[in-house]
Amino acid sequence: MLSDEQEASTINEQQSVDAGHPTHHQPNNSASVSKEQVPSSATDEKEERYCWVCFATEEDDKFAPWVQPCNCRGATKWVHQSCLKRWIDEKQKGNPYKSISCPQCQTEYIIILPTMGSFAFMLERLDIIAKQLSPCVAAGAIVCSVYWSAITFGAVTVLQTTGFERGLMILERAEPLALLVCLPAIPAILVLGRMIRWEDIVLRFLQNTQYNIRKYPVISFMLPLTNEPSPSYPEPFPNNSINASEPLSVTRIFCGALILPTVSTIVGKMFFKSMKNDLHRTLLGGFAFVAIKGVFKIYFNQKKHNRAKQRHILDYTQENIRKYAYRSQQLQQLQQTHQLQHHQPQLNQIVQQQ
Repeated sequence: MLSDEQEASTINEQQSVDAGHPTHHQPNNSASVSKEQVPSSATDEKEERYCWVCFATEEDDKFAPWVQPCNCRGATKWVHQSCLKRWIDEKQKGNPYKSISCPQCQTEYIIILPTMGSFAFMLERLDIIAKQLSPCVAAGAIVCSVYWSAITFGAVTVLQTTGFERGLMILERAEPLALLVCLPAIPAILVLGRMIRWEDIVLRFLQNTQYNIRKYPVISFMLPLTNEPSPSYPEPFPNNSINASEPLSVTRIFCGALILPTVSTIVGKMFFKSMKNDLHRTLLGGFAFVAIKGVFKIYFNQKKHNRAKQRHILDYTQENIRKYAYRSQQLQQLQQTHQLQHHQPQLNQIVQQQ
C-alpha cells in the first residue's frame, strides 16, 4: 500500500512540473534576484550628484559631463570633468606626466593623454629635461662664480701683501694647478680663522685665574674688580661664566675676514716702515691689529660681564617708580596731555556757560 501511494505522489509532481506549475517547495530565485536589483539600480539613477570642486549639483548644470574617478562614496563620489581637469592642472604645475591622487581616498586618477605626434613629443621631452637641468646649471654657475671670485681675491691678496712686482713674479712662476688650489684657499682660511673666538678663550682663562694674576697692572686694567659682595646662596650659574659675549654673525665674520689683508697692509705701513720686506711687514701689521683688537674686545666683554653680574631687579613700589621708571612717567605725561587736549573744548564750553 505505501509503495503505491509514493509512486502516485511522484507521478503527480512530475505532471505538475511538465505543465509549468511549480510546486510550493521550489522558490523562484531568479525573480527574487531581479526584484532586489531593480530598486538598487533605480536608487543609483535617482541619486543626486554633487561636485566637490565647484559645489554645484546636477540641477545647476544639466549638460556638464560627470565622472567618478576614485573609490570615494557619498558626497565626494561625483565631480565635473572640467572641474577635475582644472584641479589636476593646478596640482601638476605644468608636468602632465605627474601622477595625481584623490585627496580623500588617495586613489590615483587614471589620466589618458592623447598623442601629439613624434615631433611634439620630442619637444615636450626637451622642455622637461630643460626644466630638470636648470636648477643644477644655476647651482653650478653660482659655485663657479664663487670659485673664480675666490681665485681673484687670493691673487689680489698675494699682490697686496707681497708687493705688486714680487707678487706678480710669484704668480707667473707658480704652477697653474697650484694656483687653482692655493688661491681660493686664501679667503677660506681667512673666514675660518675669523670664526675662532680666541678672545673668549683668553677671557675665560683670565677670569678663572683672576685672583692669582691681579698683581699685573695690565691684567687689572683688563679685568677690573667689582665691589659686589659674594652672595651667601648658591648661584644657578658660575660667577666666571661669559654671558655677555655676542653671538656669531655670518656677515660680520665674512666682511672682517675679507678686509683683514687690507687692514694688515695699512697697519704694517703705518707702524713697521723700517721693514723692507712687504710680506713680513704685512704679517706683523696683521698680528698687531688682531692683538690690539682682541685686547679691546676682552676689556669690553669683561665690562659687559661685570654689568650683567651687578644688575638686580627692584621691588615695584612707588618710591622705585619715582626714582627709576622714567619711561613710565613720560608715557603718563603724554597720556595726560592727550586727555587734556581731548577734553579742552568741553572745559572751554563749561567756562563760557559759567
